[in-house]
Amino acid sequence: MILWWKQCFLVLRQQQFNVQALVAVGDRASKQMVKFACSILNVSLSCPESVQKTVIYLSERARHRDSTCSAAAPLIFRFREDCFNDLYSVINCFCFFFFFSLSLVLQTTTSQAIFRLQSGVCQLFRDTLINKGFVEIQTPKIISAASEGGANVFTVSYFKTSAYLAQSPQLYKQMCICADFDKVFCVGPVFRAEDSNTHRHLTEFVGLDIEMAFNYHYHEVIDSITDTMSVVQFDTFSFFPLFFYQKYSNSYDMFMRGEEILSGAQRVHDAQLLTERATHHGIDLEKIKAYIDSFRYGAPPHAGGGIGNTHISIFVFPMYVICPLIKVSY
Repeated sequence: MILWWKQCFLVLRQQQFNVQALVAVGDRASKQMVKFACSILNVSLSCPESVQKTVIYLSERARHRDSTCSAAAPLIFRFREDCFNDLYSVINCFCFFFFFSLSLVLQTTTSQAIFRLQSGVCQLFRDTLINKGFVEIQTPKIISAASEGGANVFTVSYFKTSAYLAQSPQLYKQMCICADFDKVFCVGPVFRAEDSNTHRHLTEFVGLDIEMAFNYHYHEVIDSITDTMSVVQFDTFSFFPLFFYQKYSNSYDMFMRGEEILSGAQRVHDAQLLTERATHHGIDLEKIKAYIDSFRYGAPPHAGGGIGNTHISIFVFPMYVICPLIKVSY
C-alpha cells in the first residue's frame, strides 16, 4: 500500500484476481480511516459485508476495524548474504522460501493459475475419454508387488508384512481389460522411488493413465491417446509419437517440445508367457497370481500408456520447473 498525504492505495486480491483501490479523505472516509487503511498489514483478510455486521459492532473499538477480521502477522524473512553467490544458491534459497511460506506463495496469481491449469487438464482428460466410451476406474495404491519394471518402489510396513506404493495402475488396468471393460482410464497418485534431481523425475505425481483393447493393431491405441492429448493440450503444442523399440517390442514414447512426456506399449496378454517372464526376473508368482490368472480366461490384445499431470504444467509454466530441481533441507 502507498500513503500520499490524505489518500492510500490498497491492493485487493480474491483468488487469482487483483484490484487496486484508493482510500481518500472525503464524505465517506475520514483521516483516521485513511490512517487505519495504511496500517493494515499485507495479506490481512477482509470480511464480506454480511460478516462485518457481526464483527464491527462487537465493541466500540471494533468500529475502527470495519473491514479487517483477520489481521496478518508481520512477515519476518531475510535472505542470507550467501544466497546470491551462484545460481544454485539462488534456487536453493527460493525453494526454502517456497516451503517456508507456502500459504503465501500459493496466493500469487501464478500459483493460482497453475492449480487451475492442473484441475482443467484432469477435467478435460476425463471428459474427452468418457465421450470416447472409456470407463474411469480407481485402483489400489498399496499393493503386494511392484507394478512396473524400470522404476524403483517405496516399501511400506503393512501390519506384519511389507507392501509397496503403486508405481502405476497398469496391472489393474489390464485386469479390467481382461474383464471386458474394453477401454479404461485412471487419474490418481503415482509413486516412484527415483533419486533424480531433474524436472523430469518426481517421486510423487498425479498420473493420467489409459488402457484399451484393440482389434487389428496397437496403433489404434496410439491414435486414441494422441487425439486425447491434443484436446488436453488445447492444440497449443505439437504432440507426436516416436517408435524407438520396434525391433524388440511394440512400444512407443510420445514427445512434446522435444521432451518425452508419455511412454506406453502393447502388453503381453498370454498367461504362460507372463509366467515365464516373471520367473525369469525372479518375481514371486504368488504375489501376482490374481494378475496372471486374469489372462487365463480369454484376454484381448491391448495397449496403453501414462502421463504425469505435472509434466503438462511444466511446458505451460516453465518457471514451475524450479522447485522440483533442488532438494531442500532444513
